Amino acid sequence: MKLVASKLAIMATAGIIAHASAVQAADDVVIVYDASGSMWGQIDGTSKVEIAREVLADLVNDWDAETNLGLVAYGHRSKGDCTDIETLISPAPVDRGSFIDTVNAIRPVGKTPISASIQHAADLLAYRDNPATVVLISDGVETCNADPCALSAQLAKQGVKFTVHVVGFDLDDAAQASLSCIADNTGGMFVPAGNADELHNALAQVQDAMVVEPEPTPEPVIPEVILTAPAQVTTGATFDVAWDKTINSSDFITIVPAGADEGTRHNHIRARDDLSGKLTAPATPGLYEVRYVLDEGDRTIGVASVELVEAGVTVTAPAQVTTGAMFDVAWDKTINSSDFITIVPAGADEGTRHNHIRARDELSGKLTAPATPGLYEVRYVLDEGDRTIGMASVELVEAGVTVTAPAQVTTGATFDVAWDKTINRSDFITIVPAGADEGTRHNHIRARDDLSGKLTAPATPGLYEVRYVLDEGDRTIGMASVELIEPEMGISGPGSVRAGTQVDIQWSSAINGSDYVTIVPAGADEGTRHTHLRVRDMTEGRLKAPDETGLYEIRYVLDQGNKTLASAPLEVVDADAPLDDGAGLSAPETAAPSEVITVTWTGGGEGADQRIALALKEQPDFSWVSAQKIEAGQSMELKMPDEPGLYEVRYLDVSNRALLGRSVVEVK
Repeated sequence: MKLVASKLAIMATAGIIAHASAVQAADDVVIVYDASGSMWGQIDGTSKVEIAREVLADLVNDWDAETNLGLVAYGHRSKGDCTDIETLISPAPVDRGSFIDTVNAIRPVGKTPISASIQHAADLLAYRDNPATVVLISDGVETCNADPCALSAQLAKQGVKFTVHVVGFDLDDAAQASLSCIADNTGGMFVPAGNADELHNALAQVQDAMVVEPEPTPEPVIPEVILTAPAQVTTGATFDVAWDKTINSSDFITIVPAGADEGTRHNHIRARDDLSGKLTAPATPGLYEVRYVLDEGDRTIGVASVELVEAGVTVTAPAQVTTGAMFDVAWDKTINSSDFITIVPAGADEGTRHNHIRARDELSGKLTAPATPGLYEVRYVLDEGDRTIGMASVELVEAGVTVTAPAQVTTGATFDVAWDKTINRSDFITIVPAGADEGTRHNHIRARDDLSGKLTAPATPGLYEVRYVLDEGDRTIGMASVELIEPEMGISGPGSVRAGTQVDIQWSSAINGSDYVTIVPAGADEGTRHTHLRVRDMTEGRLKAPDETGLYEIRYVLDQGNKTLASAPLEVVDADAPLDDGAGLSAPETAAPSEVITVTWTGGGEGADQRIALALKEQPDFSWVSAQKIEAGQSMELKMPDEPGLYEVRYLDVSNRALLGRSVVEVK
C-alpha cells in the first residue's frame, strides 16, 4: 500500500501543477527533486527513486504546453555537501523526452538541503518580480542546519505570488509536520503519501482550491474596549483599573505618559480572563493614559486619562543615634507596601540604598545605624523609580564599650568575658591575635541581650585581644588584652597492653571539657584521631587498645585547634602475650581441664594484700574466678577450671590497685 500511496503522491503533484497551469498558464513552475541517499530506500520492494522516475514521466507526458517547467535537483553529486544543488533544466516549454532522460540519469547520493534548494528555485523563477510556483518532492527532512518553515514564510512575504506545493512520502508524523509548514506558509498544499484513499480525498480538495478563486479576506473589525481608572492617583501608588471586555488573554493594560507613541509599554498587567486588576503609578507626576493594548500588533483599543500627583511623606527619627544600634523610625503614610525606608549619608545620590526596611502596611519600624559616625538621612523612597518623597536627618555618634577579660588564660580553655553595654544584640565578642586586621573574627559569641559570656581560647600561645565588634560594618568599639599561655599537662597509661583490651589512662587536669584523649600510631600527624574520649571534667578514663600490634601514643588533645598537649608511649602486643610490670610472673601456656599447674614469680608489690588470681581472659583486671593470697615463697599451685577456654593468671597488688603481671593459659 505504501508503494501505491507514494506513486499517487507524486502523481497528485502532476495533478496540482497541471490543474494550476490551466487556471494560471502564465505561472512558471520548478520541480525541486530530492536526490538524497535515502531515496534508495524501498517501499514494498521498490526503491523510492524508481517510483519517482515513473511518476515524473507520467507528469511530463501530461504537462500543459503553455506553462514553462524547470527541474532542480539536490544531493545528486556529492555525499556530504549541503551546497550540492543544481539547475538541471531551466524553466521553458517542456521537451518531454529530454526531461525524462534527465530525471532517469539522477543518482541519489547526498544530503537534504531543503531550505537552500527552495531558495535556489525561487531565485531561478525571479519570484520577487513574477508569480512563481515550486513543487518540492522529498522523502526526508532538512539535514543542513536550516529552518525551511522560517524561509518559506520569508519568501511568501517577499514574492509577488510565491507558492510551494509539497509532496512527501514514506514520512513519519514529525517529518510531515516539518514539511507541511512550507506549504502552509506559502498558500500551497501538502500531500502526504500514507494512505491511498486519504490521498485521493486530499487531492480532490487541492484541485478544487486551485480552480476556485478564494473569497477576499474581509478587513478585521477592531473592537473597542471601555477602560475605567481613577481621575487622580498618587505617584508610586497601586490603583484599580477595569475594562468591559477581554479580547485576548495575552492583551495588556499599561500606564504611559499622555500622547506616548503607539506600542509604548511601562508598568502593565495581562488581561488574562479578568475584567479588572491593579497597576502601579510611575514616580513622576503629570498626565498619563491607561491603555488597553492588543498583544497582536501592540494596537491601543481603549484609553482612560489619569493625573498623577505627588504626595509627600513625613518621616520621624531620633536626632542622634549610636553607630551600629537599632533605632525606631516612623512615617505618616504608606504609598505602596513595596516602598522602603533607608538610612544613607547626608546628600547621598537619589536611589542610594543601604540598611533598609519595606514599608508594607505599617507606619513604623526599626533600622540599624551604619558603623561610621556622621550626618545621615532616613529616607522614604518609592519602590517605583527609587524616588525619595520624605526625609529626616540623623546624627550618628560613636559609643565605646568597656570589655573585661582575664589578663592570662590557658590555651584552649573556656574563659569569662564581660562588657558594660550592648549596642546591638547582633554584635559579637571575639578573641583574635593582637593587632589583627579590623573585621578579623575567630571564636566568638553574639552580644544578644547579655553583658557577659564565655569564649574559648585559641590553641596557640601569645598576645591576643578580646574585641567587642559591631555587626554593622565589623567595626571594633571595645577591647581587652589577654595573654594565652600553654598549660602544663601530664598523661600516663600502661607501658604495654594486649591488642583489643581496655587501657586505663590518667591525665593531670581537664583544660576544656571538649578536649579529648586518643590512641594513635606513634608519630601520627597532629590532629589524627582514632578511638577517643572527651575529657569533660574527668582526669581518668578508659579506651580500647587497637587490634593491631605496634607502637602507639596516648595523647591529650585540645579540641581548639586539635593541638596535642601531652602524650605517653604505648606498646600494643599480641592478644595472648604475657605482660609484666615487676612481678616476673610465669605460667604454662596450656593445661587440661581441672589440671593443677604451678605458677612462679620473681618480684612483687609493696602492698599488704597481694594475690595470685585466675580469671577469664576478658574479665576486668580486678575481677576473677578464684584468687589466693600470697603468704610467702615464689610459687603457687592453681587448679584450672573444668571448662575449656582462655584464662589469665594475674599477680595483683590489691592494696595499691596495681596489676604487676599476667599470663594467658589455654584450657583444652
